[in-house]
Amino acid sequence: MFVAVEMVDTVRIPPWNFQRQFNEAIAEELNKKLANKVVYQVGLCICLYDITKLEDSYIFPGDGASHTKVHFRYVVFHPFLDEILVGKIKHCSQEGVHVSLGFFDDIVIPPESLQQPAKFDEAEQVWVWEYETDEGAHDLYMDQGEDIRFRITDEVFLDTSPTGPSAAATNTPAAPGAEEGGQKKEAPYTLLGTISEPGLGLLSWWNS
Repeated sequence: MFVAVEMVDTVRIPPWNFQRQFNEAIAEELNKKLANKVVYQVGLCICLYDITKLEDSYIFPGDGASHTKVHFRYVVFHPFLDEILVGKIKHCSQEGVHVSLGFFDDIVIPPESLQQPAKFDEAEQVWVWEYETDEGAHDLYMDQGEDIRFRITDEVFLDTSPTGPSAAATNTPAAPGAEEGGQKKEAPYTLLGTISEPGLGLLSWWNS
């Protein structure tokens, strides 16, 4: 689930931090820049693991800060494919069951990856497994807050780097809370899962 990824970056230390331990100042700047951020094709950055190499520092004309090329390892959340995880159902939609791990919410189990036959209850806004028994079908609801065990089947990275102003952009300010361009903000890193296998699904199903 977590891996230590080798990275290289140039870190700027402002003059007012020169009195601090150099490694502490470097670590603080790296965590400010990376912690809780998604790096494209790498994963969700959690915290600095260690610093492996510091190259020479430079001070450039007109800038009193030091600039140092740093080699380091960073703890990253990046589950491998087919890894089994346990999370909580955040909510359900027509797109599937949305799962949270507490620190990461962009996990979706699409309808075709649920136990079958499954249906979406529009009134309750939950997915329902129509579980077949000798006595007939029983509806098992996938309620918000339930613990769920799932297997990772795919990952999707989206490059959300700024691309400059849109050609259709206007000077009209957006309404509070509205997404730019009226479009839904997309997650930079999404995990897709499945529960359509024995032993996967809501823990309450298998513990009862």
